[in-house]
Amino acid sequence: MNLREKSIVFIGFMGVGKTTVGQLVAQKLYRTFIDIDKEIEKEFSMPIPEIFQTIGEKAFREKEKEMTTTFCKQKLKVLSLGGGAFLQKEIQEVCLENCIVFHLDVSWETWKERLDILIDSRPVLQGRKIEEIEELFHKRQETYSLHNSQYQTDDLDVEAIADNIVESLKLAWELYE
Repeated sequence: MNLREKSIVFIGFMGVGKTTVGQLVAQKLYRTFIDIDKEIEKEFSMPIPEIFQTIGEKAFREKEKEMTTTFCKQKLKVLSLGGGAFLQKEIQEVCLENCIVFHLDVSWETWKERLDILIDSRPVLQGRKIEEIEELFHKRQETYSLHNSQYQTDDLDVEAIADNIVESLKLAWELYE
């Protein structure tokens, strides 16, 4: 598959803006946007917190791997992965082999300000102290370091982030084809 046709994948910690930025990038590049978490919710006909409670995290992760693998092998998509998806080795491999992977990064200080709006909808955060959440945040950064490009999102609006990513993609397409 040539570079221009490869799907684009956004990874990063929960709440960094993968879905919002991904939707804008897809719109600007005239591509189909797919939020893997939303696809899983459709498949199970329930929200993720309920999936975790009733079916379990293991079943959720299996479906996540299956869907991510399917969509990564398709052309001209923009995918947003859930914050924990890239922890699975198989997902890392299929994304890096078939797609252009962008890590959207944010500092702990900036992310911490978003916690109030995230905590109820993220099962992984339930019942954790702030120190435990910070440890999880920093621990996952190592996994997210496996990417094709990283973008720091602190203090930038989503439109600027999406525009910069689209411009960098267009430049890469020109340089490497």
